[in-house]
Amino acid sequence: MSNLEPDPSEILCGPGGGAGGETLEGRAVPLGGPRAMTVTRTLPHVHRRMIGAWCFVDAYGPEQAEMRVAPHPHTGLQTVSWLVAGEVLHRDSLGSLQAIRPGSLNLMTAGRGISHSEESRLGTLHGVQLWVALPGGHREVAPAFEHHAVLPVLSGPGYAATVFMGALGGIRSPATAYSPLVGAEIAVDGDAEVPLDPAYEHGLLLLDGEVAALPPGPLLYVPPGREVVRLSGAGRVLLVGGEPFAEEIVMWWNFVGRSHDEITAFRKEWMEGDGFGTVRGYDGAPLPAPVLPGTRLKARGRVR
Repeated sequence: MSNLEPDPSEILCGPGGGAGGETLEGRAVPLGGPRAMTVTRTLPHVHRRMIGAWCFVDAYGPEQAEMRVAPHPHTGLQTVSWLVAGEVLHRDSLGSLQAIRPGSLNLMTAGRGISHSEESRLGTLHGVQLWVALPGGHREVAPAFEHHAVLPVLSGPGYAATVFMGALGGIRSPATAYSPLVGAEIAVDGDAEVPLDPAYEHGLLLLDGEVAALPPGPLLYVPPGREVVRLSGAGRVLLVGGEPFAEEIVMWWNFVGRSHDEITAFRKEWMEGDGFGTVRGYDGAPLPAPVLPGTRLKARGRVR
């Protein structure tokens, strides 16, 4: 998915939360088009830039909507598409054509550069779009696309967790990951204790239903050191986490880089039609890149 804000700014971080966790309120961002749906963006946040290598969390639905995100570029990241309801068609400049449905995973590794589009017919849509920042040693890997229709499940009293990225409780996703992390959908039914890696920081987002201490909308940040999270109720919860990301990054529009000059070069390549390939089969023009801000972008860490 693209960041469709017409004037995207560099988003700074605030102080971290205490041992009890930190609530990250989302902000509404329209995705454009005649039947535009609005997503709730909780990462990046004014108080926190990343959770592990996860640098972007958009949640949308459930609502009757039509998704039309025209071809746009990415660098230095992976896009992780996860649906609760509906169907979205992915096209990319590698020639991939893949519908995603609930319970399956679309994973696109941008690496040194890729472009893609996403679209759906008018109908119920409910899901999340996530980005993972690639660490320095892998951020220029060759672009790639993976679809995983079957994913492993970690089960325990009161819960079943579908692990779509990384590992949870010894269960590992087949999806390619370049840093220690976890991404899972936890179906809660009763009282549950879900194991966590104490070396990771985590984020929890209610997807549907009612789960104690997780109101709909905000992302709950949990700092490293926690070995278990207790959940109670009936619903579905998104869990993301990973080792705190040690590198400073620049994230602007749909690019993750390391400097202002790098972002400027990515934008120039996209606008001049070089370096990102062509998405074939989408009925419409590619998205133009926004104008860069008047001040230089700065590489920053996960917290201020």
